[in-house]
Amino acid sequence: MKLLLIEDNPTMQTTLQRTFERRGMQVLTCGDGARALALWQASLPDAVLLDLSLPGRDGLQVLGDARAAGLTTPVIILTARGTVGDRIIGLNTGADDYLPKPFDLDELEARLRALVRRSASASEAGNGPTGRTAVWCGMQLDKDNGAVYFEGQPLELAPRELALLRAVLQKPGHAIAKERLTELVFPGESQVQPEAIEVVAYRLRKKIAHTGAQLVTLRGLGYLLKATT
Repeated sequence: MKLLLIEDNPTMQTTLQRTFERRGMQVLTCGDGARALALWQASLPDAVLLDLSLPGRDGLQVLGDARAAGLTTPVIILTARGTVGDRIIGLNTGADDYLPKPFDLDELEARLRALVRRSASASEAGNGPTGRTAVWCGMQLDKDNGAVYFEGQPLELAPRELALLRAVLQKPGHAIAKERLTELVFPGESQVQPEAIEVVAYRLRKKIAHTGAQLVTLRGLGYLLKATT
């Protein structure tokens, strides 16, 4: 199992990393909310343990961005925010489970393994061997690895082009603000020039032209994915 641990407390991070590595897991760590989404997209873990109080970007924002970008990785929130209201917000944002601090390590491992088993079972029950779901114009978003396929073949896209396509595939036919897409395509990069997303959109537009889908620029609103036929 590949585990992504997003936790800024050095002691907690070290304890969890050593514990789960001793139990046979591969553990990647991140202590900065601004970098978390990029690492999540690059590593494609089997599960994520997510703290909410992070520097750079709050854990709930990281989770919301991940779900908007099409990442369906099972997530357990670990946090000192233990009120019912906080739990509801976390679950509504896209978390699969919620464990308040302090917690028992054996209980955390049991919940983690159960969550990954359920996720694997759901994928096996989906459409095809990896649970791919048809989304738009013959394109399929593989929820396991974040790749996008067209007529069964993976689209060859750069990471930022893929992030943009995943985002607009979530709401085909609906405009998504340019600012929001910039956050998803350039996570944690505060010095991005406004035209940077336009460059990514231009490249993506050419690479999906053969699919029957068109990425449309809506002046003042953002971008929209629509069918050309």
